[in-house]
Amino acid sequence: MSMNQSNNQIIKKNLLIICRGAGDLATGIIHRLHRAGHRVIALETDYPAAIRRQVSFCEAVYDGSAAVEGVTARLVPALADAETDTETYSGINDTPAAHIASEKWDSSAIEAVLEAGEVPLLIDPKGESIALLKPDVVVDAIIAKKNLGTTIDMAPLVIGVGPGFTAGQDVHLVIESMRGHNLARIITDGMAQPNTGVPGNIAGFTSERVIHAPAAGYIHDVRKIGDIVQKGDEIARIYPDKESYDNALSEYVPVNATITGIIRGLIREGYYFRKGFKIADIDPRESELTNCFTISDKARSIAGSVLETVSAFEHGVKIY
Repeated sequence: MSMNQSNNQIIKKNLLIICRGAGDLATGIIHRLHRAGHRVIALETDYPAAIRRQVSFCEAVYDGSAAVEGVTARLVPALADAETDTETYSGINDTPAAHIASEKWDSSAIEAVLEAGEVPLLIDPKGESIALLKPDVVVDAIIAKKNLGTTIDMAPLVIGVGPGFTAGQDVHLVIESMRGHNLARIITDGMAQPNTGVPGNIAGFTSERVIHAPAAGYIHDVRKIGDIVQKGDEIARIYPDKESYDNALSEYVPVNATITGIIRGLIREGYYFRKGFKIADIDPRESELTNCFTISDKARSIAGSVLETVSAFEHGVKIY
């Protein structure tokens, strides 16, 4: 694989695909595309707030790398970051200013990660690297329920996952993300179903299995992902300020399990959030422990449709 250093672009051997977002659903997409032989780069925000952290490549923002089902994503710092200490970030939203302000990346560093058979992950919430890298495909899998800046001219093929995108206007295609009969349907005209705000039904539980923060503050995780809990068990504590958190003071708001089951998702230790923020997810099926550490059926379904559209594009089959 050669590299054109003069124009700072990656020379493409296979399709180069950029995925905006690296949460659990996006990770399913990235994983599938990578396993299919494509060169995939993930873009994330400064402070990812994944709940299903064990299956989210965005954890590489904090830890430097993240492995999910045999595939590794590796953080490629922006140039300003590379000149400073490369220590990992604590997750307490105290990232250095350079980490936030950096706008440029070294293509050779990205290329090295790709050549190592891994997924480069860039901290680029605005997608500024897209113009630099000139991908064949852009997938927006941020799952923000709205478009955060993706445009149809970002690449020859632009795909939006979930509500907030209109096929033929801001993206070429939309992939349905709502559970049900139409999950993962490829939409060539129009939008995905609007967000209902109601989580998918698992063993008869919907809203009850998802926990939102009863107060603003910094979280201390009392339990961990994979733990079996009873309804009412304390799983975390929310401290109102940094001093209270750092010193484990008695002033905190407990977070209790809303149902009996397995903690499938729990936000990262020390993360700061506002009241009402989604912070945990409990699976009522106590026998499904492995689900905490593997890509979900929903993510795999959506990933299959993304791969289908990419394959059609690669072979010149027009589907939009």
